[in-house]
Amino acid sequence: MSELVTGEAVALELRPAKLPSRALAVLLDLVAAVTVYVVVTIALVAATASLDQAAQTAISLAVFLLLLVGVPIAVETLSHGRSLGKMACGLRVVRDDGGPIRFRHALVRGLIGVIEILMTMGVVACIASLVSSRGRRLGDVFAGTLVVRERLPVGPVDSVPPPPPWLAGRFSGLDLSAVPDGLWLAVRQYLTRMRQLDPQVGHAMAERLAADLADRTGTPVPQGVPAAAYLAAVVQERQAREARRAFGHGAGGAAFMGGGPDSGPAGAYAPPPVPRAAPPSAYPSVPAAPSHPVGSSSPSVPSAPATPVSPPPAAERPSTGFVPPA
Repeated sequence: MSELVTGEAVALELRPAKLPSRALAVLLDLVAAVTVYVVVTIALVAATASLDQAAQTAISLAVFLLLLVGVPIAVETLSHGRSLGKMACGLRVVRDDGGPIRFRHALVRGLIGVIEILMTMGVVACIASLVSSRGRRLGDVFAGTLVVRERLPVGPVDSVPPPPPWLAGRFSGLDLSAVPDGLWLAVRQYLTRMRQLDPQVGHAMAERLAADLADRTGTPVPQGVPAAAYLAAVVQERQAREARRAFGHGAGGAAFMGGGPDSGPAGAYAPPPVPRAAPPSAYPSVPAAPSHPVGSSSPSVPSAPATPVSPPPAAERPSTGFVPPA
């Protein structure tokens, strides 16, 4: 994979095409071009039989340059880097920054390709492609282009895991204007690949990124919040702000993080310990009954309020058959 970073701090992971696929694409292009050239040459020979030898040579040279040089340049320009052979092999010519090529790029590639492909039977192009780390020939080097693979095997897409639910909306007041795009890119790459890292290395990286992010925002990391969870929560807050700015105030941030709170991996973040409440008593508190016997005529004497006590267990209760009201 060749990682290119554009001016907007967007990393483009491109897979450069190597020599076998490029050679097959060039061979298909040459077979198609030579076939058309032979057919057109036969038709021109029959049509220019009455002309002298010099005129026939000039016409043949013009047809050669038109079909083997001009047509490939025009095809690559109009199709933004895809010829017949490249479409068959799933390849495409792009600029060094990942953008589509233009006429000047296709012109330089076509003119130098006449020398390194047609005149030397592809020997120079093969040597240059083998020497280059990204499989570029001389035409790509001078034109500032790169041949990449368009059809890649489908695999799991790495997405930023959502933060824990207890951090939702906690960083809505942070000032994120001073955070550079390079730091956002580093944080996002860490969050998408943190499960692939060694735990100790990943923890150290998270602590360093959280410290850098806290310095840029001017607010320290809250106590008890893991560094990875802090990074995910701040990234979600940034995405929520961008969504509200692009789609209106009704857009939330959870929908742009790849799911709700339950869509993240289990155990990705460790929430701070929350004290548990004491379990309720098995029986409600009942005030104590008066101490004087029932039916006594002695007046009631006010006394201190009785402390609520729990009734005795069922095994020690007297079997009087009386059930106190709720």
